[in-house]
Amino acid sequence: MKSATYLGRRQQLELYFDRTAARTWEQLTSDAPVSKVRQTVRAGRDSMRARMLDWLPDDLSGKRVLDAGCGTGSMAIELAERGADVVAVDISASLLEVAGRRTPDALLQRIDYRVGDMLGDNGEDFDHVMAMDSLIHYPAHDMRDAAIALSRALSGSGSSLVFTFAPRSPLLMLMKYAGQLFPKGDRSPAIEPIAESTLRNLLDNSEACSHVRVARTARVDTRFYKSQALELVVP
Repeated sequence: MKSATYLGRRQQLELYFDRTAARTWEQLTSDAPVSKVRQTVRAGRDSMRARMLDWLPDDLSGKRVLDAGCGTGSMAIELAERGADVVAVDISASLLEVAGRRTPDALLQRIDYRVGDMLGDNGEDFDHVMAMDSLIHYPAHDMRDAAIALSRALSGSGSSLVFTFAPRSPLLMLMKYAGQLFPKGDRSPAIEPIAESTLRNLLDNSEACSHVRVARTARVDTRFYKSQALELVVP
């Protein structure tokens, strides 16, 4: 069951990404000129996406992959280029329209773009699940529960979930609290930094997570983009 805090934050994110920031994210995830701050964010996101993809096989032919929170489709397109059949889900119809326009015609048959909750309720199985910067806006327990829900979609031994979180640091906490000084109408949804040790403890101490084990982890830091990937694998 999705908590009230999860549902409330999801509604905030839908409003933000589907209306307030759709054009900004379309520009950020393109080759269009952006400010120096956004250049570091773009470079950081590109680096993180490459790192996450490095943890998957080069050949994904015959594999089903869920891109949870796919945004403008960069991850989904690269997965499809490797031969995967991709289900790409996002709460923002506006961003999915951009993703559809950017997807080469030859890959459209491999990518099923869907508007909806990344956690879903359809009982589908996947060989791999990717969730880049999709869980970073949720409080710790909701983040853990979302990761567990996504891991339940894994098809069996050797399948994996790779997701990112915002690694807690004094700078990230300062950025979070500074954002609260802006008028409500000008605020973007806050990130929820969490220490890796805290996140691991939440996962380790949850019986619902006993079907997976923590494998690799990697951090990307490009000044204004700070993110860490964590891999959960079905033994």
